[in-house]
Amino acid sequence: MITVLLDSSNTNLSVGIARDNLLLDYVSYEAWQRQSEFMIVELNKLLEKHNIKKEEIKEVIVAKGPGSYTGVRIAITIAKTIAVALDAKLYAVSSLRVQKDGAFPSICVINARSNRSYVGVYQDQKILLDDCIMKNDEVLKYLQDHPNYVLCGEAKYLGQEGKQTNNLQEMLNLKDSLESINPLSLKPVYMKD
Repeated sequence: MITVLLDSSNTNLSVGIARDNLLLDYVSYEAWQRQSEFMIVELNKLLEKHNIKKEEIKEVIVAKGPGSYTGVRIAITIAKTIAVALDAKLYAVSSLRVQKDGAFPSICVINARSNRSYVGVYQDQKILLDDCIMKNDEVLKYLQDHPNYVLCGEAKYLGQEGKQTNNLQEMLNLKDSLESINPLSLKPVYMKD
């Protein structure tokens, strides 16, 4: 079974394909404010490289936010289109959750601008702190109060080095804990104060 994986919720464009829950191939690179130009192109390249026809796509997993307002909408729009056009199952997962570091307690962050962060804390399949917005100084205090937790994500804006994980692999790892959803009901997750 072919699964397409899409994430454009932050500065990176990430596109992958999996066969029978094994990640076959992917691309991930910074494409800030240009994800819409490249996402379909990169997906088509991967499908062609592996001789996969579009009709073979049976599942799509997409990062639904929080993150960049436009970036989140790009991946979701493409995922919904694929799901409807090909009658494929659609799964959506938090763009913070896919940054977690396996079984380790992980503080996952995305820059929300204006001295704020999108934050979620996870361990294994458990959500330790629901996705929320925090002021950056609150994030640093939370990190200080939890020294055994791993900071994940692009955290240079916090003056920290965050661990970078393969968000597409984590999407696959989480798939069995997700429920398939109706493409027409999927909405991006936008957070405000």
